[in-house]
Amino acid sequence: MSHYPPEIQDAAKRLYLRRHKPKEIAELLNTPLRTVYDWRTKGDWDDLLSHETVEGAMSRRLALLAEKEVKTEMDLAELKSLTDSLVRLRAGRNQGGQSKGDRKSRGGESRKKSNTRKYKNDVTGLKLSDFKEKLHKNYFEYQLALREARYHRMRMLLKSRQIGATWYFAQEAFEDAALEGRNKIFLSATRAQAEVFRRYIISIARQQFDIDLTGNPMVLHTAKGPAELHFLSNNSKSAQSYTGDVYIDEFFWINKFNELYKVASGMATHKKWRKTLFSTPSAVTHDAYDLWTGDRYNQRFKKKRVEFPGFKEMQSGILCPDNTFRKIITLEDAEAGGCDLFDLASLILEYSPAEFDNLFKCLFVDDTFGVFRFADLEDCAADISQWRDIDYTAQRPVGNYPVWGGYDPSRSRDDASFVVLLPPLTKGGRFRVIERLKWVDKSFTWQAAEIKKLCQKYNFVYMGIDVTGPGLGVFDTIKTFYPQATPIHYSVGSKTGMVLKAQEVIGANRLLWSAEETTIAHAFLTIRKIMTPGGQISYAANRTSTTGHADVAWAIMHALANEPIAHDHTASSTAEFL
Repeated sequence: MSHYPPEIQDAAKRLYLRRHKPKEIAELLNTPLRTVYDWRTKGDWDDLLSHETVEGAMSRRLALLAEKEVKTEMDLAELKSLTDSLVRLRAGRNQGGQSKGDRKSRGGESRKKSNTRKYKNDVTGLKLSDFKEKLHKNYFEYQLALREARYHRMRMLLKSRQIGATWYFAQEAFEDAALEGRNKIFLSATRAQAEVFRRYIISIARQQFDIDLTGNPMVLHTAKGPAELHFLSNNSKSAQSYTGDVYIDEFFWINKFNELYKVASGMATHKKWRKTLFSTPSAVTHDAYDLWTGDRYNQRFKKKRVEFPGFKEMQSGILCPDNTFRKIITLEDAEAGGCDLFDLASLILEYSPAEFDNLFKCLFVDDTFGVFRFADLEDCAADISQWRDIDYTAQRPVGNYPVWGGYDPSRSRDDASFVVLLPPLTKGGRFRVIERLKWVDKSFTWQAAEIKKLCQKYNFVYMGIDVTGPGLGVFDTIKTFYPQATPIHYSVGSKTGMVLKAQEVIGANRLLWSAEETTIAHAFLTIRKIMTPGGQISYAANRTSTTGHADVAWAIMHALANEPIAHDHTASSTAEFL
């Protein structure tokens, strides 16, 4: 049964909690009936239903059958039986032969027993005052503003990196689910990113309210009925079967966004459900860009084209003509709102002006003039949980399999990067960035020592080191423990060759990295064609030689340089490592 993804099992559980029978679940999800029974037993699904009364269970099943558009004879017979049983049950409760005193006494005993029962994921004791005391008083001003806007049916937030948006929305969702019994659905590019929401909610409940939450879906027992919290990735096959308030994080970095957005909109079709999208910006060519700018709305209503609010208006938060509440929170806005988590001077040193504008000032990258297309870079983002041949918990994650390394040194105002590249198993297969390290303000001896540790962790058969300028000291030290290290001398010819190789590999969808490593795409997007003083065309990042140069992109290109340009990659690369 391991070949069934977790999403299918989650969907089966959800259907069971809605009183679908195992046979119906098996038919809906195209799974064997025995498998559904096994999931029910091993997952203790019946325990999740134990808090419902007989009448509640019957009413829930009756509602489910009534919703079916096409009813079989068995469905109709069950409908009649349930209706008759409910009528008798309610009549017996209202006109029972007990004396009034007996009913009162037994009712009191029942309530006492009920009050002492321990429910799974029980949050019935939480009140609004608890959240005010434990959470709201610690919010920054911009988080309080987001909370005030929580009732809008559609919200879009463009944000600086690391301002606590995911942390805030996890709290907001948990509070609303616990107090109002509303379903919540969290969508992310990868399963690991979706789990961040889940970990936050578990942590909040445990640390602030001494409540242990479990499950995915996480079914909360609230005073207003069960509330389901689902944590899904972009490729969840069963996502369309859920309904609830939808949260999509880092939506500007989700590949094939429009497909996901269609599914998300379907889950929140009913007027009572809400959608919240938040992200740092990526490129103007991303699928979601016209949704953010309002161009998609104006394209639909060309004869009634309207002007959408500008950047400054959105910084204050504003309801736009398409009934979407939009807000922009830059790093400067966050600091003005009380956030003291950043060292601005350090960030300015660590990131190029282009990267800083993109990551912290909420400005989009115009990749139409870049060397690398954002659409191609999107395809490089992968869910590394699917890389079953890599065990990141092991001392040697890929065993003795050969890997390639690439190192780009730090200059006076940027960081150094080292990447570990796993070459493909088959001809024409995909390269994978299995580890990326970033070192800021570290001596060359310290960096060389870290690379030596990597040599104990991986079987390097190639390591490309930029020896131009400060990289020479690192290279000389590396040679003492890894004599095969290859020096890369920067010149117009060598840089052109590396860029052309990277274009070849990325354009053929032969390079993958973790979808969570969004700064890798940032780095590639900053690379532009330039004209040298001698009139030759070369390549450089959108920053000067004194402020560094897209280090992680160049580190990857240093590693890729081990494969010749125009390498034959005609063979299939769809299943070379899964």
